[in-house]
Amino acid sequence: MEPEEGVIKFKQSFTKMPQFEFSKLKELNLWRSVIHLNDLLGYSPNKYGDASYGNLSGRLESDYAPKNKKKFIITGTQTGNLENLTHEHYATVLEYHPKENLVVSEGPIKASSESMTHGTIYDQDDSLRFVFHTHSPDIWENGGRLKIPISKKDVAYGTPEMAREIERLFRETDARRKRIILMGGHRDGVITFGKNALEAGLVLFDYLLLSSNPKRTREITNTLEEIYKNYTMPKIIWQVINLKFLSGRQ
Repeated sequence: MEPEEGVIKFKQSFTKMPQFEFSKLKELNLWRSVIHLNDLLGYSPNKYGDASYGNLSGRLESDYAPKNKKKFIITGTQTGNLENLTHEHYATVLEYHPKENLVVSEGPIKASSESMTHGTIYDQDDSLRFVFHTHSPDIWENGGRLKIPISKKDVAYGTPEMAREIERLFRETDARRKRIILMGGHRDGVITFGKNALEAGLVLFDYLLLSSNPKRTREITNTLEEIYKNYTMPKIIWQVINLKFLSGRQ
């Protein structure tokens, strides 16, 4: 299992240019703030090789796009340590080619080290629109009990091998239905994804609830209350959605 975090392991054809203020950035930043406040993304000098961790992305097209060319915005490399991001901290990934170990991106900052993994997940299901890569010791250590699909321990993050593992997990496990994957060779690494940011985020916090102690559960419940306030949806509908996720993943 590799000790380092956040190191780009692919070739990146990068064009520096101003980032457009996509409307999707607002929703991504909302979820990133919530995730950052819960220490599921960020920076700790005593963890992960003294590097920041975690990244989020959202697809830009509203319809079908060919394999390896599903354009998406993603947090820039080594931005996990920042409390708040602006459009200057996001890159746009135009193409990703695992066989060539190549990512093509543009923006004010280089794309995250997990860009190839995000792109490969989008390739597995055209309906997927958001991918969140976070770090949770609670979920990671309870993965076996919760029956979460997990990649092989000898597969490093951000590599062509990880891209192939994503394809295998979608093909051989219930990752597509559960909307979550653990990274066996990347300690505490958790990937959730969904048709929208709400789904990707709720899957993450639902599994966190299922794997946490009572004190942590109260903190997570408070977090969900804050999320409710940022969406124009009656709370009873949120409760039904949440119960649906919880009951379907035990």
